[in-house]
Amino acid sequence: MICPPTSSIGLLLLLIGYAAAGPEPDLRPRAVRSSACQEHTNLHSRLDVVEKKVEDTVEKLEAELAALLDEIEAPKWRPLLDNTGKTAVDILEDPEQRGQS
Repeated sequence: MICPPTSSIGLLLLLIGYAAAGPEPDLRPRAVRSSACQEHTNLHSRLDVVEKKVEDTVEKLEAELAALLDEIEAPKWRPLLDNTGKTAVDILEDPEQRGQS
């Protein structure tokens, strides 16, 4: 697709004006800029600490979950789980009806 010459010239002038203007001057004093940079660095450091704590917690929970699953699959629990889809004791069932079924 060929651009019309007027739009190409307009784009070229826009780019030249933007390049001539240079970067926007930072009107804040150096001490304020430095303070903002330090706050930014501190924030990242705190986020790194939080991220590490979350990763450690997830690892611990994964280990506990694996241990619980191993215990559930142990032979001593097998009769409760292998009852053709029905549990040996239904905790939601009315106690009076347990003896009848």
